[in-house]
Order: sequence, then structure tokens, then C-alpha cells
Amino acid sequence: MKSLSELFEHTLQDVYYAENAITKALPKVAKAAKDAKLKKAAEDHLAETKDQIKKLELVFKSIGKKASGEKCDAIEGLIKEADGLMEEASGTALDAGLLAACQAVEHYEIARYGSLREWAKDLGYDEAHKLLSEILDQEKATNNKLTNLAVTSINKTSATAKAA
Repeated sequence: MKSLSELFEHTLQDVYYAENAITKALPKVAKAAKDAKLKKAAEDHLAETKDQIKKLELVFKSIGKKASGEKCDAIEGLIKEADGLMEEASGTALDAGLLAACQAVEHYEIARYGSLREWAKDLGYDEAHKLLSEILDQEKATNNKLTNLAVTSINKTSATAKAA
């Protein structure tokens, strides 16, 4: 990659792959979660992620490219970490770990969408900028919901269970 437009397209393919991989991982997270609120959060984010994939396809179209993904090593690693938690953790520790793993994914996505949005602006991709801003706002809102769930419920329950 020698230009910002090439970097933009590459990163867009990376995040498109990531979102599609997340749609495969979230049902496993929802199934493994013991806490009803965490289960619902995973299910809700699955629907939102599918909508984000459609928005990404519009981003590709707006820049005259066909939507395609390129393997994202970062998301593969984050999903692998969540899979390991599902195998090794149990009880309230499982929910706390899954929530943390979900937040790691959100933080990755926030970083990627933040960069993509600003690059779109710099490149004059107005429609892409608008769509990427919408996705970024959704990712930030999801992260805030997860943080709230962690501090008001999941972490407290896990800490109490450990002390008992």
C-alpha cells in the first residue's frame, strides 16, 4: 500500500471480514453466557452487526468497489481468545471473561472505524464518511452498554461469587 486510498480499501476489507467473522462468533457467545443480560446483549449486537455489514457494503459501493473481505488476524485472535474462555472458564467467571472479550472486540472495531471514518473524510468519500460515522457511533454505544453491564452487574456478581 502506497497511498491513503489503498490503505483505506485494505482496512475496509479487513473490517468487512471482521464483521462477518463476528456474526459467526456472537451466537456461540450468547449460547455460552449464563447471565440473561449478557446473552441479550450478544443477541442484540448480532442483529446490529448484520446491519453494519450492509452499511459496509454501501461504503464499498460508494467508492466504486465490490464488497470483499481480507483475513483479519486481529479479529481471529480475539475470537480465538473468546473460544478459549468458553472452554476453560465456568460460572460467573465465564460471564465476566466473555464480557471482557466482547469489549476487546468493540475496542478493536472502534479503533478501525475511527481511522476509516477520518480517512474517508480526507479522501473526499462523503457517503462513506457518513456511513462509517454511523457504524462508529453504534460501536461506541455497544461498548458503553457492555461497560455498564460490567460495572453494575457481571463484575459484582463474579466478585461476590468468588468471595462466597
